[in-house]
Amino acid sequence: MMQRVFALTKMLLKKVIREPAYLFLMILFPVALTLTFGLAFGAIGTSDTSSPTMFDFMAPGLFAYACIFIIMLVAQSFTDDREQGLLKRINVTPTTSGQFMGSHLISNMIIAIIQVAVVFIMSLFMGYRPLGGIIGVLMAFVFMILLSLCSVGLGLITASISKSSGAATGISFIFILPQMFFGTFIPLTPTTEIIAAFLPSYYVTSSLSSILNEGSTINSEILINLGILAIMSVIIIIIGMFLFKKYSKN
Repeated sequence: MMQRVFALTKMLLKKVIREPAYLFLMILFPVALTLTFGLAFGAIGTSDTSSPTMFDFMAPGLFAYACIFIIMLVAQSFTDDREQGLLKRINVTPTTSGQFMGSHLISNMIIAIIQVAVVFIMSLFMGYRPLGGIIGVLMAFVFMILLSLCSVGLGLITASISKSSGAATGISFIFILPQMFFGTFIPLTPTTEIIAAFLPSYYVTSSLSSILNEGSTINSEILINLGILAIMSVIIIIIGMFLFKKYSKN
């Protein structure tokens, strides 16, 4: 069983490496995004490096901003597999849908961890100095892993209602855009905060801001956000798995 999951995970990771669009979206895009915002809003090139910059406040949101595009990656991958008949071939092999789903979860958690590392390193290079120490960094990884699970589930939901990979790309923005505008580094109003409460990226950005910018590694707000995000990830994954099993039979 684990050998099949490992083999499928390896296949999915190789697909990301071999496909230029996937590689850009998952690895090069976070690099370009961090560099752009760092140069535009960071302290590099200024005389005052002691006071917080706009980039310091935006940096936690960059982690979530990059991760939510996993939705598009999963939607495109799942739709391509269905169009090429891979799902039908899997149904006649000993590999179960749960194993296939598990490989998606593992591969995208690995991608999310790489993204966190890339954004973190590039942020340090641009002058960002996070607080929270090692515990804070570990907490950031936990939040990003949960966000990646939510993104996988939303990606599977997107692919299940898409007729082609092109359609999946467009439909995925139904889930991506709200999280971009109401759950990353864009300031919220009392009205938009109500909308953000339904978005996984909001709880990630809010918690990472407390952890990395304020040095609060464990408090009631962070733990509540962690619990809400965990519940969201379970619910979204269950819905994604249900739709996966339903549409993989077609």
